[in-house]
Amino acid sequence: MNDKQKAELKEKIKIEIENLKRTVEELKETVNPVTPDAAIGRLSRLDTMLNQGINKSSISQSLDRIMKLGNALSRIDDDPFFGECQECGELIPFARLIALPESRFCVDCAE
Repeated sequence: MNDKQKAELKEKIKIEIENLKRTVEELKETVNPVTPDAAIGRLSRLDTMLNQGINKSSISQSLDRIMKLGNALSRIDDDPFFGECQECGELIPFARLIALPESRFCVDCAE
């Protein structure tokens, strides 16, 4: 991977991390406990609780991806094997790294 590709990948990762952090903050506002309230019906309360569960899962997945992206960002310069498949040692296509910067495996080995 050349320096231009590394710079492009770093920028992509930084943007993705910022977007995920913003998403997490927005979702955190939607997972407050549902209080029993006469103004909200039972089905509406159940629907809200279901949506909260989905949002909590999205938060967890986003935080996990932020961690993986941060790890990839630090590895770009520090790891001489960054961009190589950990299974077969072949170079991971740059298009795959742009799509999934945290990838440690080529498409064949990931399957």
